[in-house]
Amino acid sequence: MDRGDAGPSPSAQTAPAGSRPPLARRYRGLLHRLLPCLSWLTGYRRHDLGADLVAGAITAAVLVPQAMAFGLLAGLSPAAGLYASLLPPLLYALLGTSRVLAVGPVSIAAIMVAHGLSSLPAGADPVAAAALLALMASGVLLALGLLGLGWLANFLSHPVLSGFTSAAAVLIIGSQLPALAGTRWLAEPGWSGVPSALVRALGEVHGPTLALGVLSAAVLLLASSPLERLLLAAGATRRRAVIVGRAVPLLVLVVATGAVAALSLDRAHGVAVVGAVPPGLPALSLPWPGFQAAAALFPAAVLIALVGYVESVGIARTLANRRRETIDPNQELIGLGAANLGAALSGAMPVAGGLSRTMVNYNAGARTQASAVVTALLVGLVVFAFTPLLEHVPRAALAAIIIVAVARLVDLRGLRAAWRYDRSDAAVMLSTALGVIVLGIEAGLMAGIVLSLLATVWKASRPHVAELGRLPGSEHFRNVRRYRSLETWPSLLLLRVDEHLSFANSHWLEQYFAQSVAAHPGVRHVVLVANAVNGIDTTALEMLERLALSLREAGVTLHLAEVKGPVMDRLKRSSLLASMAPGRVFLSAHEAVQELGKQH
Repeated sequence: MDRGDAGPSPSAQTAPAGSRPPLARRYRGLLHRLLPCLSWLTGYRRHDLGADLVAGAITAAVLVPQAMAFGLLAGLSPAAGLYASLLPPLLYALLGTSRVLAVGPVSIAAIMVAHGLSSLPAGADPVAAAALLALMASGVLLALGLLGLGWLANFLSHPVLSGFTSAAAVLIIGSQLPALAGTRWLAEPGWSGVPSALVRALGEVHGPTLALGVLSAAVLLLASSPLERLLLAAGATRRRAVIVGRAVPLLVLVVATGAVAALSLDRAHGVAVVGAVPPGLPALSLPWPGFQAAAALFPAAVLIALVGYVESVGIARTLANRRRETIDPNQELIGLGAANLGAALSGAMPVAGGLSRTMVNYNAGARTQASAVVTALLVGLVVFAFTPLLEHVPRAALAAIIIVAVARLVDLRGLRAAWRYDRSDAAVMLSTALGVIVLGIEAGLMAGIVLSLLATVWKASRPHVAELGRLPGSEHFRNVRRYRSLETWPSLLLLRVDEHLSFANSHWLEQYFAQSVAAHPGVRHVVLVANAVNGIDTTALEMLERLALSLREAGVTLHLAEVKGPVMDRLKRSSLLASMAPGRVFLSAHEAVQELGKQH
């Protein structure tokens, strides 16, 4: 017999339907769930390595100046930002599900750390406190991930998050103006005392520092969109134009540092510099500045964890969709929790996925998280061997990098779009932003969350209800307020509720139905068209029973039409259908009209 005609060998035969997979396969699946990195490591190819090496090197060039700047923004040293770029991305590469997310220090977390450190008791060590923030944020993320509670982050709606990030960007810019101009105003981010402090600052501007800072900011601004457009016009690909534009901050930092060192701007002219950065890799240890500090920092740690998670997952999901990949939101909690644990062990600040670095990593052609490993190794090389070169980095240049990076977070376009589309969302966005600026980061963000939930409940409590008529010669029904020449019937009223029926809207709907019947004296049948109703809770169920009784006493019968299957299954287990009698449940609004439209 020819080999091509041979049947499958016993080892190659398919297992019977319904049988359990082999033990080795089950263990392999469990191992892949515990270590998501295996999903890309097992199929790693040689040309993937080349792409990841290039992307990792380019991302490292962006990360080094950003990490130093965000360390200063958090009220710490540049080393705190660099340390946050070593172990955290390595741990996320093992446990995260996004193949391109660049985890490390980010501006929003940095300003939240600075705000949290301002509430510390006197004498507390800010470095240990920042590491404790990372440790507690890690605990929050890991607990949510292990319990499968990633959905809790959905309470941070887009208007709340947009308003928060816009206000945080304003605070960040305000906190960096002193370093940019060499003044001492606004030592702590916040709104109180700004006007008088600004007046005092005008007389304290340090000329050389201001010149260096403004020049750095101007180069960075020209190197973003204008440079990208110029490169595109010259024939460069969009990917290459974006990469070059994003890598300019490192060039600015190198040139500014060289100018300070060559011209002795720090010693001869008083330009503030970073100073000595401890050489070598950080020693691993668990921070513990005391129970008092932990209690003061815990609210900030929770918010840092939630905001960082929402932003990271949003970035990761967007890029995964572009590449037809998927991410696991609950596993992302585990990955980010592990990354923050690595930050805590390194004596660093909390971390999250950074938008600008992730986009650089993505546009540079990263295939897998191996690019993050390359980035971490290169940053580790800088920390291990080149920290003496960082001593003359001017703080004004780092301030310019921060200001230019966060200015694009002020979402005025989003506010205008929300105002045109849904003014309640625009009000939540604006209120959150004002709350963060006036009340502080934690209080303002919590106020925004509460307002967002109240707006949602308010919308649900007043659902859209349409009185329906039929398009002549068809079986299609439309809102009588939107279409002319619809067929209606003197004895029949069709009302469609476009919302889940719940305790939040049951009283309002009961009144609406009563008023609608009162406005149509000839009506003898009311049909609730429920094709947009996805559920009915017990409060709404009792309301419908009361409504059926009150309408029957007024000589009107309540009917249902187009009830969805899952809703109907639950109604069959209730007493509503019996209390509606002689009311019926119709398959469609057209069937209800055929049966009831000509009755008097």
